[in-house]
Amino acid sequence: MSIKPLLDRIVIEEVGVEVEKSPGGIYIPDSAKEPTQKGKIVAIGPGTYSPSAIHIKMEAKVGDVIVHGRGAGMEIEYKGKKYLIMPERDILAFV
Repeated sequence: MSIKPLLDRIVIEEVGVEVEKSPGGIYIPDSAKEPTQKGKIVAIGPGTYSPSAIHIKMEAKVGDVIVHGRGAGMEIEYKGKKYLIMPERDILAFV
């Protein structure tokens, strides 16, 4: 991974879309689907420093699968793949 996030930011790759068609059998186009809110961490920043210059370590690790809030982070495209960059504090849970 060539994306190197700064400070307390993480880079995640969204985990697959969970709903492909409605219960009635109608296929739902990608444009109508909600974002998954689940992703796999592919890169993490070095952490942050507190005002007293104490290094604060990151809880997340590369490979962790996380749940994040709707609208969290910023979507980017890199080498044809979409990623989300967000601060570690936007992680709601580890799965």
